[in-house]
This record gives sequence, structure tokens and C-alpha cells, in this order.
Amino acid sequence: MMLLNKGRYQVGFAEGAAEIREAQRLRWLCFLGRRGDGGGASLLDADDYDDRCSHVLIRDKAGGGLVACFRMLTLSGGAEIGDSYSARYYNLSRLRDFRGPMVEIGRFCIHPQWRDSDILRLAWGALARHVDDARIEMLFGCSSFAGTDIHGYEDAFAMLRERHLAPKRWLPRVKAPQVFRFARALRLRQADPRRAMAAMPPLLRSYLAMGGWVSDHAVVDRQMDTLHVFTGLEIGAIPPERAKLLRAAGA
Repeated sequence: MMLLNKGRYQVGFAEGAAEIREAQRLRWLCFLGRRGDGGGASLLDADDYDDRCSHVLIRDKAGGGLVACFRMLTLSGGAEIGDSYSARYYNLSRLRDFRGPMVEIGRFCIHPQWRDSDILRLAWGALARHVDDARIEMLFGCSSFAGTDIHGYEDAFAMLRERHLAPKRWLPRVKAPQVFRFARALRLRQADPRRAMAAMPPLLRSYLAMGGWVSDHAVVDRQMDTLHVFTGLEIGAIPPERAKLLRAAGA
């Protein structure tokens, strides 16, 4: 099913196993291939959530190649939060009280050979369309920093602590065996805004610009070779002008 056809790109849902495997190959390249992981013979990043999710693919029209992808798991409300991928790493019991449909965004990645900002813009446009169609009230997921070394990310985490921690009523608790409690460890550090934003993953920057918030700790995920923070965005909190731009991107 086609979602968007704009400029040099097409955005649509994966149809069938072959297209899901394309997404899994791109995910392997972005998350595991960059560290030289052999990945066995398959060179796929796949898990049991793939069969439960809708997979969004962004293709280059000229050659048909896959340039970006992500997956979406739609929940009827916070009562189902325990079924999410994020719940494997975070205690999300406080979010059980959230009323309204939710979507978990996962495995977002852009092919390393593509540097076009329109790709991220179209991804958000596709999300905006799904949010409106399904009356979604919250987006959430794990925002990933490449690698598991904290060095180089101190200012980014300090800025998250200063400006973007989740409201206490939704704040995730620690569940994973290895975490970096940046809100505690960096409580005396004043973030350098320029260095912080330079180190922030593009998807997370977008979440924050729309009023998103994060957990007070990062999970050290050695399997995926990432540090990730739980990220939430309440749709009703998005500034009207920014919401208007997102809908325009998805028109």
C-alpha cells in the first residue's frame, strides 16, 4: 500500500515476506554491519516482533532501492504497553494508565550512503498520516545512539537531563541489567548546546523538537551495539505550527 509519492521518493507499507526481508537487510547494515558483525549467512536483523508490526519502506523512485525503513506496532492503549518491544528493556508500568491508542516506532534507519534530509521529513509525514487515520495519541520507542561507549555523548545526555526528562507520571523505571543513569551521573554537568545537538541522533532531535521526552537512563544494548533511551511524544503536546508542517509532509 502506497502512503506517499513525493519528489524522488515513494513511501509505502511492506507487502509480503520479500519486502520485509529487504527491511531486515537494511537494518542489519545500519545496526550490525557498521561494527563488522558477521551476522551469519543471512545478514538480516530479524526478531519475533517483525510479524506483529507494519513495516514502512522509503524507496528511491529512480532505482527502486530501499533508502530507509521503520516498523510500527499499534496498541489500543497503555494497558497493552507490556506487549511492546520497549517493555523488554524498561519498566513501563506507569504508562499503563495512558488512555488512547499508541504506536511504537522501532528500528528506524536510513541507508548510510544517503544524506538527504527529505528522507526523515517523509518518514514523519507518513507517521503523521497514520496518526490521523488511526487517531493515535502517543508515539514511543527507543532512540538509539551508535555504540555503547558513553564518551562523546556526555553533552547530549546532559541536555536530555536538563530539558527533556519524562513527566514523573510517565517516567520509565530501570529494568535492563546494564544502564547508564545519566540523570544522576551528569546532574552537575552543564551541557554545551552545540556539542549536544551534534551528538543527538536525528530521529531523537525530531522527537524533542515536537515536545517529546525521554527516560532518565540509557540502556546499554550490546546485542544491537547501541545506547538507547525510551522516548515518548504525546500528540496533543505537538506545537500547532509543527503539526501543520508534519501534515503537509504527509499530504
